[in-house]
Amino acid sequence: MYDAIKERVKELLDSGEIKGFLALKNDNGNIKPHLYVSPVETNQLSIGDGETPGGARYPLAKILTILLQNHSGERFGILVRGCDQRALKALAAWNQISPEQVVPIGVACPEERAQACACALPYPDEWLEGEQVEPKDPRPVEWEEKIPLERLEVWRGEFEKCIKCYGCRNICPMCFCKECSLESEDVIAKGEIPPDLPMFHLVRAVHMIGRCVDCGLCEEACPASIPLRALYKKVNNIVETRFQFRSGIDQTEQSPLHKIVEPPAAI
Repeated sequence: MYDAIKERVKELLDSGEIKGFLALKNDNGNIKPHLYVSPVETNQLSIGDGETPGGARYPLAKILTILLQNHSGERFGILVRGCDQRALKALAAWNQISPEQVVPIGVACPEERAQACACALPYPDEWLEGEQVEPKDPRPVEWEEKIPLERLEVWRGEFEKCIKCYGCRNICPMCFCKECSLESEDVIAKGEIPPDLPMFHLVRAVHMIGRCVDCGLCEEACPASIPLRALYKKVNNIVETRFQFRSGIDQTEQSPLHKIVEPPAAI
């Protein structure tokens, strides 16, 4: 399976065009991230749990960012779905990675995965495996119909589940700050579980403005099943409505809320 991807990866490794290829590996039935550095290894290459496009998901773009930081000037290949590609474009726009050092190889998510993720773009610009499926409409969110005070109560109930494991931050490809405000004593009291309501998640939601690429990994990682993606989707929709901007679509464009404004020229 995945013959087209395996052959392309072998070509890239054989030619020395890339130092390694970041993808998934089927290790005795367990799917996990793996950096392929030898063409021989590609026999174990997988694109997801259940051996179908779109099964297992990991923050490959985040792992790639760390690789590039530790291997200056080297090129790496990476397996990308639609959400991975959005993350790479957004990271490039934020100058966290150099597109010249990245060789993406795409896989389109199947209908089942696209439906489960309610993905608006379930495929990258180009792909070697999978078939294009129609974008999916977002799932309806019940709290949208509630008045503001009722919404607040709904979200307070969700935030009270938080055990402050930092899983949402740790898995997010767009969390790349050197110092995280969620660990600042001035913002979030350390050792307090649940964290001071609703500060922890609202601080993170504000930081995701113009950065979130709607991959949904934060919600998948949350052991308390807090609907984090619904929160970030709302933030994304506000930014798109007000500024006609959505993160991860253009690798050269930063959020209008974060662009550096040049001072006016001296007269």
